[in-house]
Amino acid sequence: MRVAVDLVKQKRAQAAVSAGNTGALMAIAKFVLKTLPGIDRPAIISPLPTVKGATHVLDLGANAACTSEQLFQFAVMGSALVTALNGIERPRVALLNIGEEEIKGNETIKQAATMISASKLNYCGFIEGDGIFLHPADVVVCDGFVGNVALKAGEGVAKLVGHFMREEFTRNAGTKLVGLIARSVLRALAKRMDPRRYNGASLVGLNGNVIKSHGGADALAFANAITVAIRAVEHDVPARISSLLVEALSAQPKSVPV
Repeated sequence: MRVAVDLVKQKRAQAAVSAGNTGALMAIAKFVLKTLPGIDRPAIISPLPTVKGATHVLDLGANAACTSEQLFQFAVMGSALVTALNGIERPRVALLNIGEEEIKGNETIKQAATMISASKLNYCGFIEGDGIFLHPADVVVCDGFVGNVALKAGEGVAKLVGHFMREEFTRNAGTKLVGLIARSVLRALAKRMDPRRYNGASLVGLNGNVIKSHGGADALAFANAITVAIRAVEHDVPARISSLLVEALSAQPKSVPV
């Protein structure tokens, strides 16, 4: 991992892709590449499947505790990445919270909401955990503790649903016949929910492109991570983040700390 990130630093490579330990990769990348000006900490962002495609969520585990300023920076980084990779000019940005009402949440997330809403980002408010998968937003912002729990909970629910479906379709001869008839539908469903299609989490906020692949990725999944890296290079994601951060900060009232 150190060799790969060093090559990015030396401009001999345009991106690094690794399936190694996430914590080690983040530590190496931050030490070697440093963060972009105005960015306190890099974050991990990845798409999660939704009813209308995918939603990008960050942070997914790099920063267990965050300030409101860092959540604001995550919103900028997520927005820039989604614009670059998905071509959405003004992606909808939401904050993950325990309720959609403005009075919900702790002071950190309320202050982050004030900062994001005052910026030029397309802020659409708070969403709850189920909203991640119902696609009311293109970017969902949270700290790494909450994001990682949400990610693992979603993975667990997907496995649970698959387990229950296998049980029901193999319960008796009748359900086995129904399963045989529905095989094409089940295959299509499995393809839509295949985690390999969403492999490749970006470490955003760095002076370079670094992509984290799942440690158990097969050839298809790792190829998808490489595709994410190529698109990040083609659209110069770090430069986009820097530019959007300046633009977002320019809209901040002087009374709001940044």
